[in-house]
Amino acid sequence: MAKKFIISNHIRKLRFFANEMTQQELAEKAGASRQTIIAIEAGKYSPSLELAFRIADVFGVPIGEVFECEVREE
Repeated sequence: MAKKFIISNHIRKLRFFANEMTQQELAEKAGASRQTIIAIEAGKYSPSLELAFRIADVFGVPIGEVFECEVREE
């Protein structure tokens, strides 16, 4: 049986609590493009491990507060 990893994130919520930080502001602080942040936030793209840590660093939280992974059996 194969496992499927479903990654979700709390970026929208974290941006809201960070004085409603825009996607552009987050992109600039994390060293990514706005399009990349949009895709990650929408769950259409999984960031590299480095970018995931940079995003967490922008918010000053552990990576586990930004991203979650659910494992499902297929």
